[in-house]
Formats: sequence, structure tokens, C-alpha cells
Amino acid sequence: MSTQLAYTISAAVDATGPFLPPVEKPKTLLMKFVYYFMKKQFGKVMSPLAVHSARLPNAFGLFYTKVGRLDKKLTLPEETAVLIRQQVARINVCLFCMDSSRYFAISKSMNMAKFDALDEYKTSPLFSEGERAALNYVTKLTKEKKADPGLFADMAKYFSDREICEIIWLVASEHLYNMTNVGLNIHSDMLCDITKKKKAQQDR
Repeated sequence: MSTQLAYTISAAVDATGPFLPPVEKPKTLLMKFVYYFMKKQFGKVMSPLAVHSARLPNAFGLFYTKVGRLDKKLTLPEETAVLIRQQVARINVCLFCMDSSRYFAISKSMNMAKFDALDEYKTSPLFSEGERAALNYVTKLTKEKKADPGLFADMAKYFSDREICEIIWLVASEHLYNMTNVGLNIHSDMLCDITKKKKAQQDR
């Protein structure tokens, strides 16, 4: 039995780690650079990159990167966009994405109380009516994989046609991230903990 196969079977049985071992030494020059800069920034190579992207041609990894860059073209408030991504990741139980969304929110000094209150978004005073309408639609769409005309009409009261399309983009592209990680049993890389440690060191 190969080491790779043995790792895969072991991971599948105990479900504690990714089903494929991380690639320690990437083959392409581009991926070597990415590994270097990621280690420099985070102290480690992120699991989705080491487990998934490093095994594919560079174009695949660049596509995932482009999804993040396209988010910068959104007209939605950045906090609203991250809340939507976090809600989709929570429903899909993508631990890596849940952690990375919180990491991004912390790095942008967003209102973390909102992220902590996502379970109560329907009643929490932290959320605007527009945010509730968007999260209602996003939640239903993610859970049931079908559109709800009533929830769509409610959402349309608060968002322009373009913003509605951006909301759908966020749901669809978040599924790309989520299913990659869930499919390979990739869990959290504890980015939030890394951020807290760095901040503690800076405050000393």
C-alpha cells in the first residue's frame, strides 16, 4: 500500500485531517513563490493550497485567487459581503471558510458582534432590515438550492439589480470554496488564532 493511499484511508477513517496529505514541496516555480510568501505572512501554508491547488495546474489556483480579487469590484458594503460569505460557509459547515471569513473581518476591523450574532440575525438589533432580507434569501437558497419569490421580492426592496446579482455571486462563489474544502475534509487553519498571537506580540 502506498504512503499516499495509507494516509487517505487513515484520514477518512478518523476524519481529523484532510483526505490527501499536504504537498510539502510544490513543483512549479509560481507555487514555490506562493508557498514562500504565505509562510512569511502566516507562518504556514494554507491547507486548501497545500492539499488541493498544489496538485493542479497553476491556472486552477489562479482562478481561486481571481474570485477573491473580483470581490473588490462589488458595490455592496464590504461587511455585508463578508456576512453573506460567512452565513453560506456556516450552513455548508466549511470550517476553513468560517475561520477565514472571521479572520478577514477582524483584519478589516468590522463589527465582530454581528458575526457572533449570525444565529440571531432575524431578531438581533445589530442587523439592518436590508441585511436581514439578504440573509433570509441567502439562507434559503443555500439550504434548499432553490429560489423563494417572496424572499427575493423582500430583498429587492433594499438592493439594486446589480447588488442582487452580487449577492448571488457571493453565494455561488462561496460554494466553490466550501465544496473544495468539505470534499477534501479540510478544516480550519486557525487563522483567527494566528491573528490574535500577532497582535499580542505587537502590543508587547
